[in-house]
Amino acid sequence: MEENKTFEQSLKQLDEIVEKLQNGDVELETAYSLFEQGMKISKECEEKLTNIEAKLAKILQDNQLEDLNLEDNESSNG
Repeated sequence: MEENKTFEQSLKQLDEIVEKLQNGDVELETAYSLFEQGMKISKECEEKLTNIEAKLAKILQDNQLEDLNLEDNESSNG
């Protein structure tokens, strides 16, 4: 996935590759090249998703800790 390409653009490109391969109207060498390109895009998308999931998990965890800290402060002030 190119650095400036969005996740959605990569998925669209992957869909186009799958469509071409499913049509079966491509030569063997072209099919191999498309398959290889598709696998690369798929791996990059998976890595990007994993990275985003980790970031979201951290945000949620940090938010829960902040909520706990606020509750502790409120109960000690009350």
